[in-house]
Amino acid sequence: MSDLETEEGHYAPTSAPDIVPIFLGLFLLVLAFFILLVSISTFEEVKSSAVIDSLTSTFTTVLPPTSDPTEFNAKDGDIIAGQAFQEQITSIFATIIQVENIEVVQPGRLMRIKLRDNMLFKEGETEVREDRQELLDRIVASLSARPPGLRLDMEVVMGSAAIDGNYLPVGQTQETARLGALARLLIARGAPPDGISVGLKIGDPGDIGIWFWVRGIEETEVRFQDALQHNRSRPVPIELPPTLEVRP
Repeated sequence: MSDLETEEGHYAPTSAPDIVPIFLGLFLLVLAFFILLVSISTFEEVKSSAVIDSLTSTFTTVLPPTSDPTEFNAKDGDIIAGQAFQEQITSIFATIIQVENIEVVQPGRLMRIKLRDNMLFKEGETEVREDRQELLDRIVASLSARPPGLRLDMEVVMGSAAIDGNYLPVGQTQETARLGALARLLIARGAPPDGISVGLKIGDPGDIGIWFWVRGIEETEVRFQDALQHNRSRPVPIELPPTLEVRP
């Protein structure tokens, strides 16, 4: 006779299995999964700080005087923001005009792009090509999106034939006219005037070097890179709006 069969020939009802340990095991498994996710995740300080600064600035009117928003200037955040800017500029030039000579001199700090004059200007003229308007608009958008505590600067340096083998021309030349036209166009399309700098160096008139700097907000002066100082080069005064000055 089966253990479950009674003397009358009927089977006794068996008790239902205890499912509490099963659910408990599942809950522990899900908990362990989320603990694993948290343990392998990384904390994006620059993003969280930017969100906190934004909220603090937005609701500053309801904060007590002792809770005034403070400027975010974390070094790690500056590097990450600078690298994001460099990636944007690289994508702009690589997709629009397929420039391959892009060099990151200092990650998150300085990058250089080399191109020929016919990639920006009309052949033999001083005006910027009409089909480069999208390029300029995207550059202006990147320069204008300054992260908190940082400056994004653009320096355009063109080659110029030397006078007597040692000096740059003083008067107006095609190169200076082109630089002036480019600077005026960038500012007219919304670029920060204090972030645009142009100049000449001794070299091939068809060569253009564009330097993109990521500087701290305390660096109020736009300076040419030290390499130009050792290359007997100098900025050349050109006709620009009153808000823009060309400085060494």
